[in-house]
Amino acid sequence: MLPQPDATGSALFLDVDGTLLELAATPDQVMVPASLLNHLGEAHTRLAGALALVSGRQLADLDRLFAPLRLPTAGLHGLETRVESDVSMPAEDDIPKALGDELARLRGLFAKEPRILVEDKGCGLAVHWRQAESLRENIDDEAERSRARLGDRYQLLKGKMVHEIKPSCRNKGTAVRQFMETPRFAGRQPYYFGDDITDEDAFEVVNALDGVSVMVGGSNSTQAHLRLASVTVLQEWLAALAGGDSPPGAQPGL
Repeated sequence: MLPQPDATGSALFLDVDGTLLELAATPDQVMVPASLLNHLGEAHTRLAGALALVSGRQLADLDRLFAPLRLPTAGLHGLETRVESDVSMPAEDDIPKALGDELARLRGLFAKEPRILVEDKGCGLAVHWRQAESLRENIDDEAERSRARLGDRYQLLKGKMVHEIKPSCRNKGTAVRQFMETPRFAGRQPYYFGDDITDEDAFEVVNALDGVSVMVGGSNSTQAHLRLASVTVLQEWLAALAGGDSPPGAQPGL
């Protein structure tokens, strides 16, 4: 069963798309219910600020989605982080020209396919194909070519209906470790909720810290120890946590 967090001894880490929020046809179309904003704010207060978003989205995009909340956040799979007010992010000089070349190449290849979105993430890129599952093999091939051209400094992540090419130096697991070394999070038991392969690094770190790792939805193999059935169940769990009630349980991970 999913343990109830101790407000004075737990830290909460939440992936966003597919975990905290339902997926939409495009990233810009996701919806954040007003009730969820309230529950996140209340849970953040109960945990004395030890609640963080950990996402592949850019930090600025997360602030826009969850406004007026301004939570501790890791964006771009840990490449951008903010615990208090200071933001750590990649320097422009560290972004190779070749990344822009690959962004332009992929956009040119898929220019006539409106169901595919090639997103510029600054120090990385993403190919969203939620509306074009039949083209996955072609997208796989082209994303692999781009990653190979960029070299070992970059990695390819194949998430839910999205392929992301990002610097390999950081991931969601390194982000969790960074947060856990700060005064706000240190000494607490980490809870991490995610929904796909991009969260496995974080599950591994949380397990090593004797934390609680939870996969949301799906039936895929995972390092997570527990599984919640859906985004809705997680939102209900957060509502109970925000109100000080006993949150509902979870099934063991598979």
